[in-house]
Amino acid sequence: MANGQDSGPPGTELDMPALNANKKGFLKNERDNALLSAIEESRRRTFLLAEEYHRESMLVQWEQVKQRVLHTLLGAGEDALDFSQDVEPSFVSEVTAPGRSALDSVEVAYGRQIYIFNEKIVNGHIQPNLGDLCASVAESLDDKNVSDLWLMVKQMTDVLLVPAKDTLKSRTSIEMQMEFVRQALGFLENSYKNYTMVTVFGNLHQAHLGGVPGTYQLVRSFLNIKLPGPLPGMQDGEIEGHPLWAVIYYCLRCGDLNAAMHVINRVQHQLGDFKTWFQEYANSPDRRLSPTSENKLRLHYRRVLRNSADPYKRAVYCLIGKCDVSDNHGEVADKTEDYLWLKLNQVCFDDDGSSSPQDRLTLPQLQKQLLEDYGESHFSASQQPFLYFQVLFLTAQFEAAVAFLFRVERLRSHAVHVALVLYELRLLLKSSGQSAQLLSQEPGDPPTVRRLNFIRLLMLYTRKFESTDPREALQYFYFLRNEKDSQGENMFMRCVSELVIESREFDMLLGRLEKDGSRRLGVIDKFAGDTRAIISKVALEAENKGLFEEAVKLYELAKNPDKVLELMNRLLSPVIAQVSAPQSNKERLKNTAVAIAERYRSQGIAGDKFVDSTFYLLLDLMTFFDEYHAGHVDRAYNVMERLKLLPLSQDSVEERVAAFRNFSDEVRHNLSEVLLASMNILFTQYKRLKGAPAGTQGRAQRTLDDRDTQLRGQARALITFAGMIPYNMAGDTNARLVQMELLMN
Repeated sequence: MANGQDSGPPGTELDMPALNANKKGFLKNERDNALLSAIEESRRRTFLLAEEYHRESMLVQWEQVKQRVLHTLLGAGEDALDFSQDVEPSFVSEVTAPGRSALDSVEVAYGRQIYIFNEKIVNGHIQPNLGDLCASVAESLDDKNVSDLWLMVKQMTDVLLVPAKDTLKSRTSIEMQMEFVRQALGFLENSYKNYTMVTVFGNLHQAHLGGVPGTYQLVRSFLNIKLPGPLPGMQDGEIEGHPLWAVIYYCLRCGDLNAAMHVINRVQHQLGDFKTWFQEYANSPDRRLSPTSENKLRLHYRRVLRNSADPYKRAVYCLIGKCDVSDNHGEVADKTEDYLWLKLNQVCFDDDGSSSPQDRLTLPQLQKQLLEDYGESHFSASQQPFLYFQVLFLTAQFEAAVAFLFRVERLRSHAVHVALVLYELRLLLKSSGQSAQLLSQEPGDPPTVRRLNFIRLLMLYTRKFESTDPREALQYFYFLRNEKDSQGENMFMRCVSELVIESREFDMLLGRLEKDGSRRLGVIDKFAGDTRAIISKVALEAENKGLFEEAVKLYELAKNPDKVLELMNRLLSPVIAQVSAPQSNKERLKNTAVAIAERYRSQGIAGDKFVDSTFYLLLDLMTFFDEYHAGHVDRAYNVMERLKLLPLSQDSVEERVAAFRNFSDEVRHNLSEVLLASMNILFTQYKRLKGAPAGTQGRAQRTLDDRDTQLRGQARALITFAGMIPYNMAGDTNARLVQMELLMN
């Protein structure tokens, strides 16, 4: 019983070691599972982070592409999305042959004038008249519509002696608007006088031109063609067989008040008070009767003439008295130019309170009527784009006129250069934000004011040819040198950087580095004093787009050795362990790196100490691998020995581990390959040692034994080093190192 009390369960003492072993195995298993779980969690987080970065990068790129697409669509205006409207044919093929210019003959002609203009500016000469330069293009085109367009632009912009500091304030001032109306009337009157002359001299037999040369005789001859013989309803006075009021009207239509006065003086007995009113009108600097006279004329018109059968008489009274502004006088003003001339004559600028709203027409009212109430469909703008452009431009709606003409592809170049002329004269109202539509309204502006997105206009225009004709695109971007985007970035620099990246014409545009380190000038040097800032901007853009080799060249041009070496380190790191082959990626990068190293050493250029040392270490490692792959194991061993990167004795392991902490990621990335190559070199030397002839004795044998011991010691040092460094190498690196080390024992 005593023995029974002392004894426990059967086999307890015998199983204790097994329990301890099981416990140790369980703990080891738990520890391994914890490590594996931590590794798996780290891997999962790394992949999630990489996916997130990739997604954000793709979103940024898509946003940029989306902006380009939207800019193109919005650049054509909202109507561009209406596929039902008539589309103007394009004179330029949508597909340009590779290596050929994307510019058509008209665009080339304009581009030549822009080059001349910019040359004068950058060389410090007196700034030429851009309008005259562009108008000279029209002369070579033999297109009357284009010639008239530039005559109109020249006439309407000839209003300022000094460029306005505040364009909006200047454009909306009464004085400026009055001047615009005077210039528009002058253009319409000169055009009509030329038209009458062409008509008369083209029909001399019917015109019966004779008498003293002048507007009166010209009008008489013109009426012989236009109104042959007496017409019903026009018998309210005659002069030499022609309707009196028709003669007065056409003298006014040709802009000759003296000729009209000549007619009035000859028949003054038929006109009553009209002669007095007309004399006052003709002598007024702004073509306006006094309030008293105007009220008398309007009263006479309402009582006596409103229902007159003579449309010319009604039209003349409405011109002189600026009355009955709702009457379009369709019998007389049967063409758009005539209607426009009549309405501009009726525009009032002062509000004396004596006129009722229905008898008063302001310029903003006329602008709204033409742009919004009537619009493009009323004027058949798609069939007659020049006419609608004229309607808008002559009513000082420059931005709307340019935006409309820009949408007609075959006329786009004309629109852009009209905008450039307005911009240089500081007459163009620009959008405050680059993201705005091509034509937009902004809060705080008068209701009829529109603004043009000038930056987008130029960028849309140059997009067609910037990849094939970067020099010409650069000329246009120079106009943006004083413009900034919403982030405050200079638009000239931004456009130049995008142009260089798009066209890849780095050497031509930005210059290039010669072998001696000097810089050959590029096209950009003519336009910018501080070319280094622009080159740095382009280099950064290239770097952000992953064009590292191009960025290296650009940073060299910008004299930024830190970035040059930093990017070269990034480029060299993935290829240094590869086998060199002619025309390979490694060979190209190696030649670039060696050229940089030689140039920097000869010129005493050095970057940041850490980046600099990494660069030269990577070059040395490249030499190491070249020797290794060529089978020159002893040379490779000597290179590695000089680099002191790896421990070649047990005593130097801790020192090398400590030094390893200071190496960059570009060096660490190659650690696995460096260790494997070094171990392979030791193993090769070991096999060669073992293959020495048998029977060696004495000192020679001791030397071989010492070398054998040294090689095995070096292999163990590499194994120890690989296990101590705080860096995760490729999964099978340690196994392969251990395998080769075991083969040496």
